[in-house]
Amino acid sequence: MATTTDDPDNPEPVPGMTDTPFGSALSERYLVYALSTITARSLPDLRDGLKPVHRRLLWAMRAMRLDPSQGYKKSARVVGDVIGKFHPHGDTAVYDAMVRLAQDFSLRYPLVDGQGNFGNIDGDNAAAYRYTEARLTRVAIDLMQGLDEGTVDFRPTYNGEDEEPEIMPGLFPNLLANGASGIAVGMATNIPPHNAAEVIGAALVLIENPKAELSELLEHVKGPDFPTGGIVADSAETIAHAYETGRGSFRVRARFSTGKTDDGDWENSGVEKLPGGTWQLVISEIPYGVAKGKLIEQIAQLIADKKLPILEDVRDESAGDLRIVLEPKSRNVDPGVLKESLYRLTDLENRFALNLNVLDATRTPKVMGLHQLLTEWLQHQIVVLVRRAQHRIAKIDDRLELVAGYIIAFLNLDRIIEIIRTEDEPKPVMIAEFILTDRQAEAILNMRLRSLRKLEEMELKREQADLTAEREELAKLVESPARQKTRLRKDLEKLRAVYGLETLLGARRTTIAEAAPARDIPLDAMIEKEPVTVILSKRGWIRAQRGHVAPDQWGEFKFKEGDELLFAAHAQTTDKLLIAASDGRFFTIGADKLPGGRGFGEPLRLMVDIDPEAKIVAMVPASADGRLLLASSSGHGFIAQMADVVAETRKGRNVVNLKPKAALTVARPIASADDSIAVVGENRKLVVFPLAEVPVMARGQGVMLQRYRDGGLSDAVSFVFAEGLSWAMGGDSGRTRTENDLAPWRVARGAAGRMPPTGFPRNNRFG
Repeated sequence: MATTTDDPDNPEPVPGMTDTPFGSALSERYLVYALSTITARSLPDLRDGLKPVHRRLLWAMRAMRLDPSQGYKKSARVVGDVIGKFHPHGDTAVYDAMVRLAQDFSLRYPLVDGQGNFGNIDGDNAAAYRYTEARLTRVAIDLMQGLDEGTVDFRPTYNGEDEEPEIMPGLFPNLLANGASGIAVGMATNIPPHNAAEVIGAALVLIENPKAELSELLEHVKGPDFPTGGIVADSAETIAHAYETGRGSFRVRARFSTGKTDDGDWENSGVEKLPGGTWQLVISEIPYGVAKGKLIEQIAQLIADKKLPILEDVRDESAGDLRIVLEPKSRNVDPGVLKESLYRLTDLENRFALNLNVLDATRTPKVMGLHQLLTEWLQHQIVVLVRRAQHRIAKIDDRLELVAGYIIAFLNLDRIIEIIRTEDEPKPVMIAEFILTDRQAEAILNMRLRSLRKLEEMELKREQADLTAEREELAKLVESPARQKTRLRKDLEKLRAVYGLETLLGARRTTIAEAAPARDIPLDAMIEKEPVTVILSKRGWIRAQRGHVAPDQWGEFKFKEGDELLFAAHAQTTDKLLIAASDGRFFTIGADKLPGGRGFGEPLRLMVDIDPEAKIVAMVPASADGRLLLASSSGHGFIAQMADVVAETRKGRNVVNLKPKAALTVARPIASADDSIAVVGENRKLVVFPLAEVPVMARGQGVMLQRYRDGGLSDAVSFVFAEGLSWAMGGDSGRTRTENDLAPWRVARGAAGRMPPTGFPRNNRFG
């Protein structure tokens, strides 16, 4: 019977088994996985800016001789070589990495030249690798320059059958130029693309002065340079802080193209003017990493959800260049408000987080500032430079050894020929007689007869002199840090000329321009202004009918059986309606939120939480500088600014403090010219006094307007004293009567008053 570990009669463990606590075993194994993820998968190396999968892709394509001057080869062949020889992972992951290296909207300087469908800025995926072809770009060649010159170490591949470089030695600053992103275990990296010429310019500053201030570097590195362009809208201080610490974020905005006026002239307002005074906005660049198709869907959804009512339509008119057209609701829309709204509500503005977390030369993850990152990159380039020189010196020494042997052969040509013709083993004889090395003797024996010319001897001596001089210069370079810096500076200047700002590839695409502080967008700016007549019935049903219906036609409004008109008011869809309840609370409703006038509307109490026992006292369109006369049945009242009584929630705002059993009776707007107040009580007593005697309050009970023995306040109104007091006459005639001589009723505030003029309405209301 076989022995098992769970056999109670045989407690002996399996050979090789160790008794370890589960937590300890798990933490050790997870740590190994975490370190592998950090160092071999997710974080780029600051020296070449590549992750292992990218490095292996480029190395495999180089081995396949996919140079820019050669033809394309199927991507399937590249992926097959990579996963078969260097990168034992899934083909999908490798191909996805290859696709990104070929996308000119993902990489500022693509490393792969793709032919076929490699995806697009709309967010569509690339075609399968059996359909696409690829080769290396000039940038990739510059990044790998020096691989055959002993500049970097090689290591065995995963199966030991081949070798691969540990790092790419090229001088191209790939880490900052193309950026990188990745999520490891417990850490992540996110580096935006930059302009290669600017990065090289900053590196040249550090070569001259290793202790240069960050401000000197930022004179060259202005900020990110995204392949999709756009505008970085942050201040110089924000950008400087991000590069100093290695952490921060950049606010990236879309670019609105220049617009064309009716006269055919171009202007920089971002507005494209159309015939008839209309206009449209045209987007020519979008933020980095935003898929155009999803962005257009996002904008279209805003229109469908009516969250951006000042925008009518969005169209994609892109062909070779990106062109997204935004059509406003009307030509009266403020273009600035529309753009600011789009920045806030869509991905036309987003943030790119900066996290300069990279692997240094010892493969240790670090978050570096710009100064430290460039300093360590330059140190790597110095190492590459020295190793290249040492490798060349070794090659020269090998060649000089052979050349010295050739020269000895030419000086003793007859004896050499004699030894070769007469000796069975000429090699040891030659070594002993002419003091040659084994390599020299072997090279002489392998010489072709055509080389035995006098001219060849002269060329050998010239070559010996040239190689000796070159070796002396290289030896000085290896020994002198000053010469190394000079040589590196010259090489960087040559590279900067290739990727200069004046070249097509090197021209800056992203504008660095600090945006003005975000302005508050008034709510009415988001609503198309349109006249409406707001109708409120006695049963509390509210609706808005388009246009301003004349008051003499209000009687034609239709209501449910048993219901009738309570209030009607002219307003604009941009207005806020103030609803006053008898319990002293005020509620606010946007006129644009009201149902249309075709039906009976909707119950007001579904929109705001009015107390079931409270009655609706007034409905007034609010204005920024408007005032209200508020009075309760107890005879108290005050003046309130409309802006102070606007409520932000369904529960409203408590404005009037009421005495027990009292109710809010009056909430009337006060005209700017009004200078007096008339108050009438349920006892038909009338008082008139100056408006100035009533205080302005945001909340409270107010002051005594009229004193009563019995009953309470019936109505109050403000008016111009010189024009007299008017009130509506009874019946349906619509006529009014005006009393000009008000001296008998003009008293101090708080008086009891006297009977009103003859003809005053029996309901004690001013109308």
